[in-house]
Amino acid sequence: MNLARILKTPLPIVSTKLLFCRALHVPLTASRLPHLHRKSFAKVTNDDIKQFEGILSSSRVLCAEEDIAGHCTDWTRVFRGTGSIVLKPKTTAEVSEILKYCNNRNLAVVPQGGLTGLVGGSVPVFDEVIISLSLMNKIIKIEPLAGVLVCQAGCVLQRLNDAVAEHGMTMPLDLGAKGACQIGGNVSTNAGGIRFLRYGSLHASVLGLEAVMADGSVVDNLSTLRKDNTGYDVKQLFIGSEGTLGIVTSVTIATPPKPKAITVCFVGCRSFADALKTYASAKASLGEILSACEFMDNDSMSLVKKNLGLVNPLGESYPFYVLLETSGSDGSHDEDKVTKFVEAGSSFENGTLTSEPSKIKNIWSLRENIAVALLRDGVQHKFDISVPVECMYDLVEIMRKRVHGLGAVSCVGYGHLGDGNLHLNITSRERIEELDNAIVPFVYEWTAQRKGSISAEHGLGVQKSQYIHFSKTPPAIALMRSIKSTLDPKGILNPYKVLPIE
Repeated sequence: MNLARILKTPLPIVSTKLLFCRALHVPLTASRLPHLHRKSFAKVTNDDIKQFEGILSSSRVLCAEEDIAGHCTDWTRVFRGTGSIVLKPKTTAEVSEILKYCNNRNLAVVPQGGLTGLVGGSVPVFDEVIISLSLMNKIIKIEPLAGVLVCQAGCVLQRLNDAVAEHGMTMPLDLGAKGACQIGGNVSTNAGGIRFLRYGSLHASVLGLEAVMADGSVVDNLSTLRKDNTGYDVKQLFIGSEGTLGIVTSVTIATPPKPKAITVCFVGCRSFADALKTYASAKASLGEILSACEFMDNDSMSLVKKNLGLVNPLGESYPFYVLLETSGSDGSHDEDKVTKFVEAGSSFENGTLTSEPSKIKNIWSLRENIAVALLRDGVQHKFDISVPVECMYDLVEIMRKRVHGLGAVSCVGYGHLGDGNLHLNITSRERIEELDNAIVPFVYEWTAQRKGSISAEHGLGVQKSQYIHFSKTPPAIALMRSIKSTLDPKGILNPYKVLPIE
């Protein structure tokens, strides 16, 4: 085993913020999903535009088709609507005025962050008013002693991580799209990411938030307290609700101490069973310093090599790869533990470990850029499920056989071993109805049979709203509808998303 292999050729880091190619034809979401029909919302008129310009100023009211186009299509090039206008508020008061007006006029709205979502939750389905939060990007305060960050919803995750790092802290959330995604969108979708194993979900990390309701009223719950047991925990309603109950405008997040030492170990395994053994051994050997455990199959690795030119640091191919990260306060102690773990390893055949930041970044780029590599293959069929960890990869093998001969270009699996979250991705050069029918709803049925979740961390959006029953019981869905109708009686907030169309 090559225990201390050095990466001699730096791997290029590919940005996850893709430029929108307006020349590329993306079918309208409503034309692909026959259950979608425009509800009886009003349409934007010239008088409405004048009202919005009075609230914001004309420079922050976008009406030209070329200005709106990039806000109507998501970065995966799968979902597209025909939004009528883009509004770019800078303050909560402006969002409040916009929603109050839209509610009175019965104008549907879609809140929008960094457009890095994967289920069509942040783009219009029809001609909804698009409310972009990108200009709400102020860091309100950082409290190092309390370990707390307060900021507006439009702040980009990477910028927040850099800002708190200056005070010896880190963000509890880390995503491949961190250079483009916004914290409001992260909170609204309850994004998971690679630090979930160490810090848990945003339901635990978000201490407070501010949200604007459908009628324009503001729920100010920007508490920085760690403990507050006064009544219902209202903020939890908005975390993961994807903008259907209110628009998150500011958040308070607990920011743990920045690790003083990070070590990454990348190993090759001959089977998924060996990958599971590697994870089990890492949990037992590394304990409290284990912060991430990811796996990739060989097809995923081949894609980042073929489509992005990234290099396998192990120098040879293995059926599976496991990426382990440790973070702690004593570098020599942590690296010694990782070294002993690797030396004692019997579930993998080759590995490399490093604590050098540039090499850590290079190794992580392999995992974080799989989604970008898949984009180069054409039409995306993306699934984000959670099931018992021991059966995670079974679905990938089943789907390879199921889609064989139906025009699929690739069928790959990767994800978070630490929490049973599989990312199944199937691509094709063009949309093929027979292929679509072989995939959905089979994937959701298979997941439900194993008591899993059809959405582990990406949300439901428009893609999965009709399939929520595979993960939630009728009484639970009825309760969700009741909450929605109470908080948004006219249904103007991000319609057609999350809940199934009746």
